[in-house]
Amino acid sequence: MTRWFTAADLPEVIPVFPLPMALLLPRARLPLNIFEPRYLAMLDDALKSDHRLIGMVQPYDDSGVPPRLHGVGCAGRVTSFSETEDGRYLIALTGVSRFAVKKEVDGFTPYRRVEADWAAFDRDIHGPEEDAGFDRDGFLGKLERYFRSENLTSDWSSLREAETEMLINSLSMLCPFEVEEKQALLEADTLSERRRTLSTLIDFAIAPGGEGGTNLQ
Repeated sequence: MTRWFTAADLPEVIPVFPLPMALLLPRARLPLNIFEPRYLAMLDDALKSDHRLIGMVQPYDDSGVPPRLHGVGCAGRVTSFSETEDGRYLIALTGVSRFAVKKEVDGFTPYRRVEADWAAFDRDIHGPEEDAGFDRDGFLGKLERYFRSENLTSDWSSLREAETEMLINSLSMLCPFEVEEKQALLEADTLSERRRTLSTLIDFAIAPGGEGGTNLQ
């Protein structure tokens, strides 16, 4: 059963997994294959905590060591877990809330931790969002052209029947956009704004001469 969080449940410090192109959004599900020793340790510690939260944050694509983190991430609760014979963990995170990175926390853990500021994303823990202006048929027609251009396949009947939030958030996570584009989708203030951002990215990708990215800053 999914645990519902209140603002009081959200911890001040969380471990973070900096992974480019990996986007997590509230109430969506992100599968991960954990094998690096530092992240195996991170998962062990997360499972021992009351909240079982791990923050997904995209690193900047630069030469920083360790790489700089974007200022906004999304925390997910470990809701599925299995261990393979070769010592890897196959897990799933279910998105709980976005957060702003206040600062990194020094310490003796092999993984990175940050102070998280949840205040700007209070709506994330209050249930699914609606998008009153969503034109599903028009959007799916555009999406079909995009999938053809990217040689992607999908179960279109499932897309037609999916709840609006799950549809928009799942596509934001799964479509092969660049890091800055994924970050723009993450930081969209509302579901409607995320849908408009997603639609703009798709428009650019399928336009004549489009290169599949808008280089959003």
